Amino acid sequence: MTCTSNLSHFDVVIAGGGMIGSAVALGLAHQGWQVALVESETVETLLQPAKPADNVEDFEPRVSAISLASQRLLESVGAWSRIAAQRHCDYRKMTVWDGDGTGRIHFDAAELYATSLGTIIENRHIVRGLFQALADSSVTVFDGVRVSRWLRGRGVELEDQRVITADLVVGADGGHSRLRQWAGLATREWDYDHQAIVCTVKTAQSHEFTAWQRFSPTGPLAFLPLSNEQGDDHFCSIVWSQQTDEARRLMALDDDAFDAELSRAFEGQLGELEAVSRRFAFPLRQRHAKDYTAEGLALVGDAAHTIHPLAGQGANLGYGDVQVLLDELAKARKAGLPAGDALVLARYQRRRKGDNLTMMAAMEGFKQLFARDELPVRWMRNAGMRVLDRMDGIKNKVAAMAMGDL
Repeated sequence: MTCTSNLSHFDVVIAGGGMIGSAVALGLAHQGWQVALVESETVETLLQPAKPADNVEDFEPRVSAISLASQRLLESVGAWSRIAAQRHCDYRKMTVWDGDGTGRIHFDAAELYATSLGTIIENRHIVRGLFQALADSSVTVFDGVRVSRWLRGRGVELEDQRVITADLVVGADGGHSRLRQWAGLATREWDYDHQAIVCTVKTAQSHEFTAWQRFSPTGPLAFLPLSNEQGDDHFCSIVWSQQTDEARRLMALDDDAFDAELSRAFEGQLGELEAVSRRFAFPLRQRHAKDYTAEGLALVGDAAHTIHPLAGQGANLGYGDVQVLLDELAKARKAGLPAGDALVLARYQRRRKGDNLTMMAAMEGFKQLFARDELPVRWMRNAGMRVLDRMDGIKNKVAAMAMGDL
């Protein structure tokens, strides 16, 4: 990795060095492309190690559930060993239940002959591991600066007036992607009228290396297992999605009142809450770009699509984009085509849009199903969950899909 360069032209320039953009950069460098990565934070900041987690305030509130398929991708680009060397927690089981009924489903990695269903890891550790790998790569990093203009079919201009020309620009600049807007790529989107409350808690009982999720008409609550450097299995990251008015009420409560509400919502599954960190809330919005590509441009991750966090699949959908884009560009390189070839980008879009739309539709369906409070709907919902829990073959296929193994 270099932070200064005499080059002004690259095969690919990537805007955004987060969890998704950094993985694209590493993968393309491994294929032999000349790659530039533009990131607004400084490399020094991103490589700063986190202090050990002795209490709930030491964990980052934003975490991701990384599937086995995403882990394999990160391993293939040379980053997973660095990420896994940092604080993380494999989860072996998942329990999902209806808070207004008796329906409950249990998933177990052992039934799939796997050691885990996935890994919960703080986002900053993923980025740090990726930048550690970038330090040993040929990627040129322009850090501490933003892209200020997209040059259609030619590259980008930076805030400091430097121009980077490239055959392909990859937009990995998040849900409010300026590259998507500059390219005029329309989106289909709507506000869920929900906010996600996130924080870290310490529970009296072990989380049992299980991801827990309770559904209610006002939104889902997830307890995701965490572990500190000493292996303490009493920490969890929570994501509590609630209707906006209810989320605002919860955020306005003092700590003791919030603890009581959270304990009641979680039905005391892990005993008393011994500590709760500072809370954060952010609005939820579904967004999907009608096209992922333009002349010399491809969108990946949240720049192309954002979904409700109820199944924790946002990051994994982004890594699915990365895998397909890497596949298509590997074929292009073998065929002697430029990275921005229109047919290459068309194949990328065709392969990803269907999978992403399917997942987004499924998440919307789940959200609507559990938001319904009519007695017949509740009865059918709970009966269906009980039946599915007994149908190991189908249930395990669902789990395998979430792991990325189908």
